[in-house]
Amino acid sequence: MIKSAESNIDWDEHWGEYDAAAQKNPAQQMRHEFIVNLLGKRCLNSRSMQLLDIGSGQGDMLTKIRKNFPDARLAGFELSQSGVEISKKKVSSAALVVADLFHPNPQMEPFHNWATHATCCEVLEHLDDPIGFLKASARYLSTEAEIIITVPSGPMSLFDKHIGHRQHFSKDSLSQVIQSSGFDVSHIYRIGFPFFNLYRLTVIARGAKLVEDVRTGKNGSPRRLAVAVMALYKVFFRCNLPDFPWGWQLVAVARKNF
Repeated sequence: MIKSAESNIDWDEHWGEYDAAAQKNPAQQMRHEFIVNLLGKRCLNSRSMQLLDIGSGQGDMLTKIRKNFPDARLAGFELSQSGVEISKKKVSSAALVVADLFHPNPQMEPFHNWATHATCCEVLEHLDDPIGFLKASARYLSTEAEIIITVPSGPMSLFDKHIGHRQHFSKDSLSQVIQSSGFDVSHIYRIGFPFFNLYRLTVIARGAKLVEDVRTGKNGSPRRLAVAVMALYKVFFRCNLPDFPWGWQLVAVARKNF
């Protein structure tokens, strides 16, 4: 069982149960597409990009980045062995390491001061000490490296609690965490209004039943109703606003200044 000191979630079991649903999740796809667009605007030469995905999960973010930046050098730190194994099948060209930032291992040492760019998607909400986590992440970023961080805002659902969310953030609280970690905040986007908010309300309304809706079943897929709802929202998400005060998805761009 793979658990961090910060979480009571068995991440090996988690990715075995929810990989298929995560791939179809329109919220994940929205975040990844937004990040790729940001990287495209902020890195004009992808051959010089060395990107570290911190909390790389089952590899979907790295897969998206590889598709859009084929010349970039990619690496991922992930707590769970199962997440790394799934990721290797999706993006074999990335360097993938089973890593706990609070308890570094020798496999992480070659990446000290390595990354020119980093991503950290939907990780901080699982932690009791997000400031300590970002401080530990900094040692793997080169000076002046940029990191893109995503976290949820808005109310927490029963499913969020089931998968180990400790907190959701406001723009101000996220900014405070990032600055307290020693990074400079360039911008925090509040994306997803109105349809991501509506999607989140659907998740909240479904309650505990969502756990079984999206868990991998005997056929290797989430339930058909869940898949249909996610596909419908994927279409709606095309109309979301890229930055609006009521958006419930936060995307921060920050820079290492030390």
